[in-house]
This record gives sequence, C-alpha cells and structure tokens, in this order.
Amino acid sequence: MLRHLKPVHHPDVLVGHETRDDAAVFRLSADQAVIETVDFFTPVVDDPYWFGRIAAANAFSDVWAMGGRPIFALNLVGWPVKTLPMEMLGEVLRGGADTAAEAGAPVLGGHSIDDPEPKYGMAVTGLVHPDRILRNVGARPGDRLLLTKPLGSGIATTAIKRGTASGALLDEVTRLMATLNRAAGEVLAASGAVHALTDVTGFGLLGHLWEMLEGSGVAARLQAERVPVLPGVIELALAGLVPGGSSANLAWVEPHLRYAPGVAVPAIVLADAQTNGGLLAAVPADRVAGLVAELAEVGVVAAEVGEVQDGPPSLEVV
Repeated sequence: MLRHLKPVHHPDVLVGHETRDDAAVFRLSADQAVIETVDFFTPVVDDPYWFGRIAAANAFSDVWAMGGRPIFALNLVGWPVKTLPMEMLGEVLRGGADTAAEAGAPVLGGHSIDDPEPKYGMAVTGLVHPDRILRNVGARPGDRLLLTKPLGSGIATTAIKRGTASGALLDEVTRLMATLNRAAGEVLAASGAVHALTDVTGFGLLGHLWEMLEGSGVAARLQAERVPVLPGVIELALAGLVPGGSSANLAWVEPHLRYAPGVAVPAIVLADAQTNGGLLAAVPADRVAGLVAELAEVGVVAAEVGEVQDGPPSLEVV
C-alpha cells in the first residue's frame, strides 16, 4: 500500500513512511523532535473497560518504540450509537484514560463517528531528541535480538472469541495486552546500546523482524525455543485456532524464511498478529546481560531470541 505514496522530501522530516517505521518524527529544533502515531481497532476482549485499556496501550507503544516519551493523546472512536449503550462507550473511554494516566500523558480530546462496528484507539504525540531516535532499521551483524513480551495474543483472543480458551488464559492475555511498554522502552532508550528497535504488533514477530532485517540489509537466525510463548498457545495453534491476519503474516514472510526441520514451535505462532506485543531490540552482544538485568529491575522479563548475521536479508529459524 505504501508504494502508492510519494516520497517526502523535507529537511525536518526525520522519519517518514519509507522504512515502515513505527511512527513519524518531525524535527522542531536542534534538540527536540515530535513523534506522531495513531492506532485503533475493533474489540479484542468483551469487557469494554479492558478493551479501552488495551487499545490505548497499543497506541502508546509506538512512541516508546521510537525512543521517545508521550506527552498527550487524542481519542479516536467509532461507535454504533443505535445498538450499543453509551454507558459502554464510557467504560471504553475510562479504560483509555486510565492507561494514558499510567503512561504519563493526558487525553486532551478526540473525534468520534457513528459506526456500525465499535472501534477505539488514540493518536499519540511524543517528544524525542533528534539524535536519540530509535528506528526499526540499523541492526548490525553480531547484534543479539531481545524480546520483552511473550507471543500468542492473536491466537489466544481467537480462542476466546470461539469459547475455547481457559479463564486463566483470558486473564493472562488481557493483562499482557494492557501492560504498557513504558518500562522497557525507557530502559532501552536510556541505555544508548540499541541499534534497532520496534514493537511486535500486527505483523507478528516474523513480520516485524523481517522489516528490521530488510531495512538494515542484514540476515538473522532466530532460536525458536528461546522465544517466550503464552501457555497453551502452541496447542491452540495446532488445533487450528489461528486468526486470518497471522496466516497472512506467515505467507508474506515465507519467501524469505528458512524453517529448520524439527523446530517444535509452529511457524504460525512466530507469525501470530499481536496486540500491544513486546519490544524487539537489536543490541551488541556485550550489552545483552546488562540490559536483561536492567529490564528485570523494572519488572520486564526479556529474552534473547536470536542473532543478527552478515549477508543479504533473510531469516532462519532453528
């Protein structure tokens, strides 16, 4: 789709759409740039309050994925006013406001339309120093790949919609999707060690990693057994409880993918479309242990899941 957009040539546009990055960045001055991102979607859980929290957390994530800090947000609402009560929308907005408060950024307004299907999200504005922007390109051979959340939210929410998920899985995936990437993003940005950074969302781990590799001009080897996955998700995937978006992700990346025989984790799990998934960082090998320890201190369990390699863009899973 982005190929239909003309390249933007402006001296203060620091990040546009050319590398499919997480947000746009525009320089305001020598020491300040604005980050702008927007995201919204249909409900992923039935509880309206938690839908609001999850959608807001997902929208805020892109600012931390760029190395910045959010400063305010605007609500985006599509609501079927004749079929769903406005009190339910109030709960969605309350959830979004609570997440925004946790993110340290107020909600200053927004826009709503009458829509046959409920939708909610936010446009989020952030700030970053122009010299400290973190992008989804820049990974170098020898870098290690760190992932800060387990995979499986797309498969789990599909199982929830079909009534086959356990109560424990519902609680865990709801908590996971509503958890901000603030702590992880702040540690990684402050470290000065990150060569490339993105958040794992709609394109799944394989898709977002492929974007990083293609944009950086490098290859990678992913160690499947090191990738954290929500309990029960592999079994659900083997039973066919897979969202269509995850299947599309796998089909998109397969031409560039070599999946070693005997890998226990199905490829569809690594391609699973995530809602507010974790951050994926490419960092020097000698900084991995220190960063994992720093992340643990703020409650983030990070896993080293692979290595960036020299060579034309390609992805091997072993």
